[in-house]
Amino acid sequence: MAKRDFYEVLGVPKNASDDEIKKAYRKLAMKHHPDRNQGNADAEAKFKEAKEAYEMLSEPEKRSAYDQYGHAGVDPNMRGGAGGHGNFGDAFGDIFGDIFGGGRRGGGARQVHRGNDLSYAMEITLEEAAVGKDSQIRIPSWDDCNSCDGTGAKPGTQAKTCTTCHGSGQVQMRQGFFSVQQTCPHCHGVGKIIADPCNTCHGQGKNKTNKTLEIKIPAGIDDGMRIRSTGNGEPGQHGGPPGDLFIEIRLKKHDIFERDGDDLHCQVPVQITTAALGGEIDVPTLNGKATIEIPEGTQNGKTFRLRGKGIKGVRSSVAGDLYCHISAETPVKLTEHQRKLLKELDDSFRKAGTKHSPSDKGWFEKAKSFFS
Repeated sequence: MAKRDFYEVLGVPKNASDDEIKKAYRKLAMKHHPDRNQGNADAEAKFKEAKEAYEMLSEPEKRSAYDQYGHAGVDPNMRGGAGGHGNFGDAFGDIFGDIFGGGRRGGGARQVHRGNDLSYAMEITLEEAAVGKDSQIRIPSWDDCNSCDGTGAKPGTQAKTCTTCHGSGQVQMRQGFFSVQQTCPHCHGVGKIIADPCNTCHGQGKNKTNKTLEIKIPAGIDDGMRIRSTGNGEPGQHGGPPGDLFIEIRLKKHDIFERDGDDLHCQVPVQITTAALGGEIDVPTLNGKATIEIPEGTQNGKTFRLRGKGIKGVRSSVAGDLYCHISAETPVKLTEHQRKLLKELDDSFRKAGTKHSPSDKGWFEKAKSFFS
């Protein structure tokens, strides 16, 4: 396949400056780099094509030969090819750093690191989650060391400039056309070396303590949700910002209710006579009690829905519902008189067949094959 015009590959005109060519290549290399497009053969081919185009156009002699003779002018089999790598090493070094998080740091600026985030598990009740609460928690804190005033150096001494990176915190490695900057292995990016560390903080410049933090739990918060407290994580390194504190909510198991999003569920025990004859029963809610009208002949497992008796979630405009699941109870510890009454009732049911049992007829029809 015939090669495309190098200027066309980079998307620049033939009178483009060296800087414009470099910027165009950087953009394409960042887009099609194999490490960002793993398994994408098309992206890899475009990356190689852009790389070849930049190698030729970044070198004045090669570019001049290409402008005069086209691809034949830079084909080593045709003309021997011009030596050297031009500015390709510098451009690729910059791109390599951008992709892998390094990059150049002008002005000898040392590397800074954001502090780690912290996590705190807080257990609250369902009632507290419904209405919200203000709470206090004890968390780790890091204060500047009083002995060294936060310098990390022993009182009367001071840190010295790193002789490896000369205070920049970075060292540059070159191999062929690669140019990669890395964190200085001697000072670990600080740019300074503490020869005599402080005995109190052991050179860290900070001492770990504890502090009390006021936390506001919003109404409607649910199990597993997190509250972010900005800047209350571990301190940053070398002047970097602190991390954040995440308070993760854990709901205690409730004696009556189970939460499902903004809805609540509860099991309501009902006497078998109430389920059969009907009547009114009181059920608990988070705001007191409510009354349910039990129709005559209510079956076990019947569910009653009380609208708006659930929880108003943190992102909801209205409260959820309360679902009451009826659990008809079989009486226990019967007296002789009660046994006699139930026996008489059972005899009357048997004489009536399946008339009073809504599920029996269908069930026995399905079970016939097992009885034969």
